[in-house]
Parts: sequence; C-alpha cells; structure tokens
Amino acid sequence: MSEAVANIIGVGILETLYMTLVSSAMAYVLGLPLGIALVVTSREGIRPKPVLHNVMGIAVNIVRSVPFLILLMAVIPFTRMIVGTSIGSTATIVPLVLASFAFIARLVESSLKEVDKGVIEAAQSMGASPLQIIYKVMLPEARPSIVIGSAIAVTTILSYSAMAGVVGGGGLGTIAVNYGYYRYESEIMLICVILLVVVVQVLQEIGMRIAKIVDKRL
Repeated sequence: MSEAVANIIGVGILETLYMTLVSSAMAYVLGLPLGIALVVTSREGIRPKPVLHNVMGIAVNIVRSVPFLILLMAVIPFTRMIVGTSIGSTATIVPLVLASFAFIARLVESSLKEVDKGVIEAAQSMGASPLQIIYKVMLPEARPSIVIGSAIAVTTILSYSAMAGVVGGGGLGTIAVNYGYYRYESEIMLICVILLVVVVQVLQEIGMRIAKIVDKRL
C-alpha cells in the first residue's frame, strides 16, 4: 500500500469518526426527548396522553421503516438546502441524523421502561412534579441502560455512514467503494472493512466501560 493510499485511509478514518460522533450527538438531541415523551405519554406513564402517544409512535415507526439508502437519496434536496451540497462527510450528517433519531428514541423508551415503577410511585407520593420525576428519578435510574443503548446507536450510525459511501458520503465507506470496488483493489476494500470493525469494537468497548462507571448498582 502506497503512502498516498495510506494518507487517504487516514483521512477516511477521521471523516468516519466525525460523521458518526457528530450525527450521534445531534440524533440524541432529537431522540432523547422524543423517547422520554413516548414513555411519559403512554397509558402507564406519569402523564398519559394516548392519542399523542400513538401519533408519535406511528411517526417513529414510519421513519424507522425506511431503509437508509433510500432515505439518503430521498433527502438529497433537503441536504443541499441545509449544507449546500449532497456529497461529503458533512452532507452525510443530515440523513444520518434523520435516519437514527427515531431508533434512538426507541432505545431511550426501552431504557426508561426498565425503571422500577415503585420508585416512580414513591416520588409521586412525595409530591414530585413530572419534570422532577423525569430528571431526578427516571433518567438517573435508567442511565446505565441509556449509555449501553448509546453504544449500540453509535455503532449502528457508523454502519449507516459506511453505506453512504455508495453516493460519495465520505469516510471509509467511500474509500472502499471508489478505490476498492470500482478499481478492483480488493486489498483496499479489505483494509477498510477491517478498520470499520476495529472502530466499532473500540466504540462499543468505550460505551460498555462508561456504562459500568455510571452504574451505581455495581
């Protein structure tokens, strides 16, 4: 492997991390409150609103059911409107966020539903407001599970970013497609695949270690 190719792969790693981490952060800005709202407004929630809950649930399911590559191409006009281009790592962040925030909302919802209902009822009996229950009871109790879910979400978003390489999304995915597949350089494609696996394992391990640190039960 030449020095030029090594430099390209190095840039690809940085672009992949940039797309993955920025997209994950922005997706959590949307997905975390949505996941909280899904739990709070459910029939068993602290503020049941079945109609609103069903509307949000249907919207989340619709977004989650769209394959990422189709979504990626469908939102190209919107991506151009936001960042001025539809190719490159920055442009890929837009469809990554749109594709992942609903998935994250479901992960958060699942984590919050694991919280012992007795703890919530105890907080209610002491006169805690819904916001106090959310921020002082539900989120702290569900924090380890939410962190583990975030590790899953980040690795899923990373796989999405690799798929974006088909349409010039940047990162290792684009290198694997342009230099590996189209030019029949199987060595480069294999290197990109190995690097993606390594990055996934590293991010997953970091997430699990953070989950252990924040888990007060351990």
